[in-house]
Amino acid sequence: MEAFTKLNGLVVPLDRPNVDTDAIIPKQFLKSIKRTGFGPNLFDEWRYLDHGEPGQDCSKRPVNPDFVLNQARYEDAQIMLARDNFGCGSSREHAPWAFYDFGISCIIAPSFADIFYSNSFKNGILLITLDTEKIDRLFKAVEKAPGYKLDVDLEAQTVTTPDGESISFGADAALKHRLLNGLDDIGITLEHADEIRAYEENRRQQTPWLFSS
Repeated sequence: MEAFTKLNGLVVPLDRPNVDTDAIIPKQFLKSIKRTGFGPNLFDEWRYLDHGEPGQDCSKRPVNPDFVLNQARYEDAQIMLARDNFGCGSSREHAPWAFYDFGISCIIAPSFADIFYSNSFKNGILLITLDTEKIDRLFKAVEKAPGYKLDVDLEAQTVTTPDGESISFGADAALKHRLLNGLDDIGITLEHADEIRAYEENRRQQTPWLFSS
């Protein structure tokens, strides 16, 4: 996956709490494990007026004009502003895959479900937790200003508004390391490739009968 360092992105507001993973990517799309191709079905039941199925041509489906992702002012948004308990429900990894494939690489909310939080960092999505008062102010700012963008700096752990306000956020050190270096679980393992090879060679010398053909 690509490293995440800094982002200047358009913000799309999703003003509802307790958004679960079945809403983010409905169950019928969980058959694939390729990590790609889920973007057109992100929030499928909210974005479209018909029932979606895998392999369907989404460009020909009727869209819900009231859903924020279908509104022209939020086209190509890279940052989502959300409410409490975002990503609750089942622990499907397809949820962050869908965001990543759609083009949203940062979500800001007062709180996230634990498994969704971990899955997102492991799949290239930065989740930022801010207190409710700051979230409320950001929602109001986005509503008033079409084209509202935020500057996100993961290394400095800051979000900067168009008027220059810098908002600090916390981040788990290990998950931050993953994003800054673009490391998924395989990448994390390969960071220890030398130690793994040394262990295997030592094991081969200590117990050669296990490796005989």
